[in-house]
Amino acid sequence: MSKVQLILPKMGESVEEATVISWLKDIGDKINVDDLVVEIATDKVDSEVPSDVSGVLIEKLCKVNDVVKVGHPLAIIETDNLIKEEINLDKAKKTESIKDETKILISNAKKIIEVPKEYSNNKSYSPLVRNIAKKEGLIESDLEKIKGTGKNGRVTKNDLLYYLSQRNGDESNVLNIDRTDFVEKNSDGVYEMSRMEKLISDHMMHSQKESAHVQAFIEADITKIWNWREKNKKIFNDREGEKITFTPIFIMLVAQVLKEFPILNSSLDKYNVIKKKDINIGMATALSDGSLIVPVIKNADQLSLTGLVKKVNDLATRSRSGQLEPEEVNGGTYTISNVGVFETLMGTPIINQPQVGILAFGAIRKSPSVIETNHGDFIGIRNKIILSHSFDHRIVNGAMGGMFIKRIKDLIENWESSMSI
Repeated sequence: MSKVQLILPKMGESVEEATVISWLKDIGDKINVDDLVVEIATDKVDSEVPSDVSGVLIEKLCKVNDVVKVGHPLAIIETDNLIKEEINLDKAKKTESIKDETKILISNAKKIIEVPKEYSNNKSYSPLVRNIAKKEGLIESDLEKIKGTGKNGRVTKNDLLYYLSQRNGDESNVLNIDRTDFVEKNSDGVYEMSRMEKLISDHMMHSQKESAHVQAFIEADITKIWNWREKNKKIFNDREGEKITFTPIFIMLVAQVLKEFPILNSSLDKYNVIKKKDINIGMATALSDGSLIVPVIKNADQLSLTGLVKKVNDLATRSRSGQLEPEEVNGGTYTISNVGVFETLMGTPIINQPQVGILAFGAIRKSPSVIETNHGDFIGIRNKIILSHSFDHRIVNGAMGGMFIKRIKDLIENWESSMSI
């Protein structure tokens, strides 16, 4: 008989701690290798910690909402194959009051214990999902209709929210389930921020205090890219089964310019400049519940435009379904935000620490413009976009910040219309 600690694993180079959201196993539960034991959250993404061993959960070393450092133990698992009689008796007492229970036999303990009905179909739901379902009046048969997008087909919070939005016919009517106090839309009241809202709030305030934010703006004529996309989007969709958005094009151009201005692909540690060899571009992605996540495209400069299209679409889809892995939201060296999808003309984005710059692409709109030719100037209708660049003045001066977006503007306006994809 031996005892093994369940350790909080490393989840990326910048992640040092995580918050315990919920326990997926109880004291006395039998655990198999790769069973999910506890649900955790970082400032990047939610995840579950699996067990590396088979045995019985005999002790929880932390409570819900506790903050645990990477490498520290979360629980203790006893790896003896026999389930202790006293543990089973204790568990049986705890489950006697649970409603809608079904009885199962644990053969190696020769004891009959009771489990919630929701487990009778061998499909488990996290406490968070069960709580939302209860508040929304869902029963087991409703949950069984939901297609899970989590690990091993597990139903996630976003799966349930999507189901509710479809059932209600209006996604905007779905309550933010992270909030402990529910406040109806358009009514007075006070509610506590969700965990994600708290994390974003703290992260943004830290960035404002840490970096000397400076903004620079420039307008670019994006007509050539617009026309090229219109010409190629159906061809590409038919061939690859993927839609071309402007985001992968922006990422490709930014990756190219970061090679020319490597200071924008660095970070600061007090007075030490940390130069980054890899170009890992984060793309700010809005979720259906109003929160934000920034998946990272690693080595973006090494991907073709076709590769970037597929990578962007994949990360965006899995961001919204809660399927991102911790390493997919870590390691970014520069961030872009396509605020134009909300018809926003421009903005002043906050730097994503510990980076030193972030670039927002505004809405593309038609504008009357002066067009210069060898035969004189004339007025024409062109597609225009505003680039908003926030950079850290501690290391990037105004000239460098301005030249950076001027170079991106030049690449946008000199796009090769004959470029194949």
